[in-house]
Amino acid sequence: MRYHEPHSLASSEYEYPERLTHMPSPQYSIVIPAYNEASRIDAALEGVLTCVRERKWDAEVLVVDDGSTDATAAIVQEWMKSYPELNLIRNAGNRGKGYAVRNGLLQSNGQIVMFTDADLSAPIEEAERLFEVIRAGADVVLGSRWLEKSRQTIHQPLYRRFFGRCFNAVTRLVMGLPYADTQCGFKAFRRPAAQVIFRLQRIERWGFDPEVLFIARKLGYKIVEVPVSWGHDERSKMSYLRDGARMLEDVAIIRANSLAGRYDEDIAALKDTSGMITPPVPRRTGASEMHSNH
Repeated sequence: MRYHEPHSLASSEYEYPERLTHMPSPQYSIVIPAYNEASRIDAALEGVLTCVRERKWDAEVLVVDDGSTDATAAIVQEWMKSYPELNLIRNAGNRGKGYAVRNGLLQSNGQIVMFTDADLSAPIEEAERLFEVIRAGADVVLGSRWLEKSRQTIHQPLYRRFFGRCFNAVTRLVMGLPYADTQCGFKAFRRPAAQVIFRLQRIERWGFDPEVLFIARKLGYKIVEVPVSWGHDERSKMSYLRDGARMLEDVAIIRANSLAGRYDEDIAALKDTSGMITPPVPRRTGASEMHSNH
């Protein structure tokens, strides 16, 4: 486990405790971005919702459909009939994973909010490792595939490992991020921190992860990297040629934005989120009320 506490802006100055929806606050919010995930969303929901119920987590689960053209949304709606803690947010079109994650986290009501990929490469049970560190005082916790390589159950192909390590080296060199794994889609945030960080996010596609961490460091939030179990899914939709080039471009954009003072301007203004998210969905009865009835 690695602790990173940059000496920068005091995070307490930028807390944003107001909720976007006036609903009872669950302890956890689990956001699942999804784009054309009809082949995997059933298994993802079964894993997440079973874990929530078995561990008696006071949690809401939000699937953010990023303009899917397959049956993703219909499958989620079918699951919603049996699971009141499950909610669906629909983007108007395909905006990108970064947009979907931001849309979900900014609409989350949990005291601790997280996002996980729909393939559940990191088993959802590993979320407890992130929650524990948040409860111990961290603001941001990132799951890492590389801190303990022995925890990898199914390894990536060599070319993917090579690109991932190269990209990580670029983020260290260009952005000064001292993390072993910036790209693992398994991260958790204390809600007030998430409400600030994701208001300042500019990158909407694959390159949003390093930007989020860059912003968190700039604000002085306490960031902890935690090893998690992880198994590669062969059905990964990321193209390391096409999307990899875009991610490198995003890193350059983040660096340029920083040098131009755009993040400083945004921090000062704490941007309005009205143009960043879809209209907040009416929240269904969640796990907190369900547990109270038993």
